[in-house]
Amino acid sequence: MPKSSVQHHQGAVSASSGPAEPYSHSRAGDVFQLLRDGRARTRAELAEVTGLARSTVAARIDALSAAGLIGPAGEAISSGGRPPSRFAFHPSARVILAVDVGATHMLIALTDLSGTVLSELRESIDISAGPTVVLDSVLELCGQVIAKGGRHERELVGIGIGLPGPVEHLTGKPASPPIMPGWDGFDVPAYVQKRFPTEVLVDNDVNIMALGERAYYWPDAADLLFIKVATGIGAGIISGGLLQRGADGTAGDIGHVRVPRGGDVLCRCGNYGCLEAMASGPAVAAALTGKGVPAHTGEDVLELARRGNLAAIQAMRQAGRDVGDVLAASVNLLNPSVIVIGGGLSSAGEYLMAGVREIVYQRSLPLATARLRIVQSMAAEHAGVLGAGRMVIDHVLAPSSVERLVAGHVQP
Repeated sequence: MPKSSVQHHQGAVSASSGPAEPYSHSRAGDVFQLLRDGRARTRAELAEVTGLARSTVAARIDALSAAGLIGPAGEAISSGGRPPSRFAFHPSARVILAVDVGATHMLIALTDLSGTVLSELRESIDISAGPTVVLDSVLELCGQVIAKGGRHERELVGIGIGLPGPVEHLTGKPASPPIMPGWDGFDVPAYVQKRFPTEVLVDNDVNIMALGERAYYWPDAADLLFIKVATGIGAGIISGGLLQRGADGTAGDIGHVRVPRGGDVLCRCGNYGCLEAMASGPAVAAALTGKGVPAHTGEDVLELARRGNLAAIQAMRQAGRDVGDVLAASVNLLNPSVIVIGGGLSSAGEYLMAGVREIVYQRSLPLATARLRIVQSMAAEHAGVLGAGRMVIDHVLAPSSVERLVAGHVQP
């Protein structure tokens, strides 16, 4: 897994999320943006780039150093006299909690401000148990992850959480999530902040997976779809370099698009013939069981396929075709350059991917597929925490957030 990462709501400095803050160079937070790339610079170099007086730059450097965000990074070559000091971003100054909550599991990671993972823990859950039960487990595990990473809670500057359903991003509240009974409108940030009084950002899990996959493996792909195929099915859409959430946070909910062979198969959302009711892990397991091959979960299906069970292999390929039916329309509509297939069922990639490719290349416009790559997720199970970390880091390191840190002179 990659070892470094660096988005949220308003004002995030990230092409993945939305408009960046005005960039003036005058504040300490603006000066800090020049150092986020990790390259060490002298006061003179910063003064030249910003156009600020050296005394002003010196004051900004002192403030950022006092907040622990930057530190000495050796000396530059002298052109005569005492060599000038260089300063660089100090990513270990603070820590972030990145939380990926799925329908049946959660993964929680502690990272520094560059996204380097310091510790992580995984636990099984049941999302249908309700928000207080699930979030209490999340909070307990968060405390353990901080301790495991050898850090203190006072160093925490933000928590990013991905949930397996639509989320009203500006409030962090789930919005009528089909597989999350009891979660609709629940104030997730407020509940988490009772335990950890820090920034809490919440988004749909597939959105953060799209952010994580793109940040690490496809930084030059301005148009990317991330498709999660697991207990549920959804898409994270990055178009023109921006994460697309839609008017109410439901963009990418392809799991509840009707597929051609759906017929009268009832989906748990209440509709018939949904992609999720045909191609999700539980759906494929149920279809196999109906054919006399016992399987209870997506994991059972994967294990059967790994052992060469022909019925399971055929079922996986058909699931890929069903996903491809929906993606073919998405390709014509959005014209992505990359489609990334992730989630639990993607670990049997060759079978699922074959079905997806078969239908997408067959039914999409030739021009839309001329340069299209359909690939398996490289971030794999870590896509969610990588994206959750990126979401928070870019938010807390935006100029206005850095200004608040500097104003408080908070020390680790």
